[in-house]
Amino acid sequence: QVQLVESGGGLVQAGGSLRLSCAASGSIESINTMGWYRQAPGKQRELLAQISTGDNTNYADSVKGRFTVSRDNAKNTVYLQMNSLKPEDTAVYYCNLQGRRRAVSGISYKANYWGQGTQVTVSS
Repeated sequence: QVQLVESGGGLVQAGGSLRLSCAASGSIESINTMGWYRQAPGKQRELLAQISTGDNTNYADSVKGRFTVSRDNAKNTVYLQMNSLKPEDTAVYYCNLQGRRRAVSGISYKANYWGQGTQVTVSS
């Protein structure tokens, strides 16, 4: 099984910056995309940013221009640089990995893994 370990969350004032990291470890055949979601109290989990192995990226409108996603494929690690943070960004941030795993039969299957979440709190 794959483990995703997130770090970098914390408390920051509005206008400040944080950098989140997510390192994947364990057995997986290949990684297609890694990304970040967030979930605020009483709200559904929201896709923020994704990056493919080929470094193609996409962003939610709410964070475009402020957040930047990047990855180190050799380390199976994805980052989220968050600038110009707003109180509305307060949420639990989750790392997500989408890839493939191979069974003993030799057949590969889609795989989807989540991190445990890291709290980001932005004060006004």
